[in-house]
Amino acid sequence: MSGSWTGVCTRRQLIPERGVAVLIHELQVALFRITGVDDAGAETDFVYAVGHKDPACGANVMARGIVGSVIAPQGHRDTVASPMYKDVYDLSTGECLTRPELRLPVYRTWVAGGVVYVDVNAPVLASA
Repeated sequence: MSGSWTGVCTRRQLIPERGVAVLIHELQVALFRITGVDDAGAETDFVYAVGHKDPACGANVMARGIVGSVIAPQGHRDTVASPMYKDVYDLSTGECLTRPELRLPVYRTWVAGGVVYVDVNAPVLASA
């Protein structure tokens, strides 16, 4: 693990299918713990980290969004709908499914020993 990873909370502190905002080096990040069952029937438990700022209006509200999922040609996609304008974003890519010109930054997460780590120094996908 490189020095760019920051421990932010434990996995148990995150309520499944709910968001929480965290502050990492003056950057507001929204975390989402998504649980379920994959296509093979195995249980899943994943933590996503995206920018907390709504790209449509600039308000830091994404952790208060509504978690959901869509079935797309690419397969199952975990999503969050903005509480402001209801735009729907893919949690793994940051892509806005309702307005393609919008995008959330997405950050890498890692869970070790029950602790959730986030790397905000190198976004997986930066906002447009």
